[in-house]
Amino acid sequence: MSLHDNAVLALKAYGGTEPGQRELRGLYLDHLAAHPDGMWKACGAGHLTASALVVDPERGRVLLTLHKKLGMWLQMGGHCEPGDTTLERAALREAEEESGIPDLTLLPGGPVQLDRHPIPTPCHWHLDVQYAALARPGAVAAISEESLDLRWFAYDEVAGVADGSVVRLLERTRAVLDA
Repeated sequence: MSLHDNAVLALKAYGGTEPGQRELRGLYLDHLAAHPDGMWKACGAGHLTASALVVDPERGRVLLTLHKKLGMWLQMGGHCEPGDTTLERAALREAEEESGIPDLTLLPGGPVQLDRHPIPTPCHWHLDVQYAALARPGAVAAISEESLDLRWFAYDEVAGVADGSVVRLLERTRAVLDA
């Protein structure tokens, strides 16, 4: 199965009911139907990306990266690569690479949230499929070359440093953890 096919299946199974999530799911599926290259950075109309919020629920904190190009505190994530066989694997790879933490575990149940955001030309949109990854107790993060900084934030600190998409991702992740 191709990564494109896997993404279609993952999106069809996604059950996000929060405002706008069903519409985004439809938009993502329409995009993939219209763009066979919609998984890749080279797709000028936009492309899917995969990200994961790294969570330490025992300590009530999340790991955010200060993105080198954007200068914003964000979850780990990025572009799919040819070796990625699933969206989950792409999100996990990105989270492990950018956090320096091996052996992260994705929360079961598929994506936590979808987020569509504009990016500079030549591409136009990132259609981000967002997961949550659990860090094992005592995990030590190590900054990557893609970050200006890497820092753990208490749940209640996130709204003061990150944008609304990260805050919503944290809220959805906490809801899944509490379920």
